[in-house]
Amino acid sequence: MRRDLLLLLGTVLLGLTACERYDNWAVYQNVSGVTNGGDPIKGREVMRYYGCNTCHTIPGIRDANAVVGPPLEHMANRNVIAGHLPNTPENLEHWIRHPHEIEPHTVMPDMNVSEEDARDIAAYLYTLK
Repeated sequence: MRRDLLLLLGTVLLGLTACERYDNWAVYQNVSGVTNGGDPIKGREVMRYYGCNTCHTIPGIRDANAVVGPPLEHMANRNVIAGHLPNTPENLEHWIRHPHEIEPHTVMPDMNVSEEDARDIAAYLYTLK
């Protein structure tokens, strides 16, 4: 009985994890043409790797509710990045990779984000409407 209960609990927890990961799958499929071919699912995963959640509130990422940097909700609807840069996939990727080249006095650190990861992160951010 106890073994069955543990197996059931494990299955439920695994199912919940899968639901969180793919909760916006339809949105993810429709964004790729706008974002230079980035993978929004991978972008969501690598944002935690680079620690974006330690400074930003990011919808869809568990425990990403920090208030050091601006919240990243509605990134797809914003006109500008960093207060003055037009919000395009190329500009967003550049900002993610080299924020000090765009805004020398920003507190956002250069995290040595790879080109591929920046493309994927931008793809995820463009799902946030």
